[in-house]
Amino acid sequence: MIQPLPTSTTFLVLFLVAIFTFDSLVEMANCWNLNTSPTAIRRHRALATFSSCTATTTLLHKNIYSRRNKYSSVSLAAAAKEREGFVKVSRRFGTVADPTEEGDTDTHEYDLHYKIVRPMNLSSQMAAPLVVLHGGPGVPSDYLYPLADVVGDPTPYRSVVFYDQLGCGRSEEPTDPRCYSIALALDDLDFLLKKLNLKQFHLYGQSFGGILAYEYTKRVAEREGSRPSGNGSSAPKCLSIILSSTPTEVKMVEQDVNEILARLREEDDDESTLAERFRLECQCRIASYPEPLKAAYGHAGSVWKGTAAIPDYVAHPPTKNAKRMPSALVMRGEFDFVSSECICGWKSTLFNHKFVREKILKACSHHALLENGAAYGEIVESFCSEYD
Repeated sequence: MIQPLPTSTTFLVLFLVAIFTFDSLVEMANCWNLNTSPTAIRRHRALATFSSCTATTTLLHKNIYSRRNKYSSVSLAAAAKEREGFVKVSRRFGTVADPTEEGDTDTHEYDLHYKIVRPMNLSSQMAAPLVVLHGGPGVPSDYLYPLADVVGDPTPYRSVVFYDQLGCGRSEEPTDPRCYSIALALDDLDFLLKKLNLKQFHLYGQSFGGILAYEYTKRVAEREGSRPSGNGSSAPKCLSIILSSTPTEVKMVEQDVNEILARLREEDDDESTLAERFRLECQCRIASYPEPLKAAYGHAGSVWKGTAAIPDYVAHPPTKNAKRMPSALVMRGEFDFVSSECICGWKSTLFNHKFVREKILKACSHHALLENGAAYGEIVESFCSEYD
């Protein structure tokens, strides 16, 4: 004979069912919103033009929410693993040549693509999400997608947020150069974080993405330091920051690269093999060109790209009144073209505290994530866990 459940047990079961039902409805709503918005439909067609030869892009195609299958178990399973969409970012331009004169402003809006891996854990109190900033400028997030699989491996739990900065990848690429600058990229990041309703997060930047990560946390610290006492911050809380293969000065890393190229030319003057020899020595030391990297460069931007877009960048410390910046981890590969001299400033002078660690990945170069993903993911997850 089946005994009735105790009252307390019955209440617990009903409570868990209610939570599960609510989460499922939320994911259904997200699927529906992505599928029915004109932007999502238009972008879905655009995504189909991307190469599906890589595991990364194949996974992306498999997990796009299909309008024809919006409530199926397959769609919901995909929604539990990934969620992606677009936010509108704006650019305002004056209609007069002299900015001191009064005149109308012309506002344009552009689609910024984001992708969240394990979105159900975005508000977790156990593991805050990791927000990932890609490099370039102009090299989209494809080459960093493997990070989501190695952070917390073998059972990843933490949500990971990727987005393609304006001008590359699945985001729009305005042709007007006024749409691009480090300051505007920081505005886009700020806007995205608020749109995703993040309360706290860890910030990771690779190469140029590390420059954005540093400048963002510095901006927030200076903004909070300038507020009158008692006024709370409107920005979500950044718990920690990771700078991977990020130089403190662009001219310094360009000089190092030119020296490496000169040495490689002395060793072999065959210009047709120079780029590949450079890659194998200090960019990505894997015999075959990694598919995620191939996908990223295949969809790189053409308007605002490379160090030519930021030739005079030099990192400067925050103002004296700035609030304390997040604790930091600085990483680079042993054979990285971003040399130890290029990163030493992060630890010595640029953060307004001494909680900055440095980690060198042995036998790796600029793309250490793709060369030794397990070790890389363990370092990132361990650091984030310390500050959760």
